[in-house]
Amino acid sequence: MIEHARKESPLECCGILSGKDGTVQKAFELRNAEQSPIRYSMSPQEQLKVFEEMERETLEMVGIYHSHTHTIPFPSETDVRLAFYPEVFSVIISLKEEKNPLVKAFRMQKDAIYPEEIEVIL
Repeated sequence: MIEHARKESPLECCGILSGKDGTVQKAFELRNAEQSPIRYSMSPQEQLKVFEEMERETLEMVGIYHSHTHTIPFPSETDVRLAFYPEVFSVIISLKEEKNPLVKAFRMQKDAIYPEEIEVIL
């Protein structure tokens, strides 16, 4: 995820995390359809391909990730408004400090943002 964020910078990156029982086993790098440094979206066609591959591999969606290129790793109002999968983790990679990226996870509900503990293995 961190390498994906660095590779796409200054644009935001995005992707889907799959696995079982809350443990990520595979990350899918998707293209930011917005091609923006402040927003991201995933194309439905790319998402469908990922969902089909997850089904073939008997994996489930564990989370969605994206980067914040110049801000802290905390959900923006847009992130919360567009959180279409509140049952999965939303992981944000901050490149605000380029040499020291921060990764945080949240569960985003329409009424609240809940920080979640995760372990990131580099």
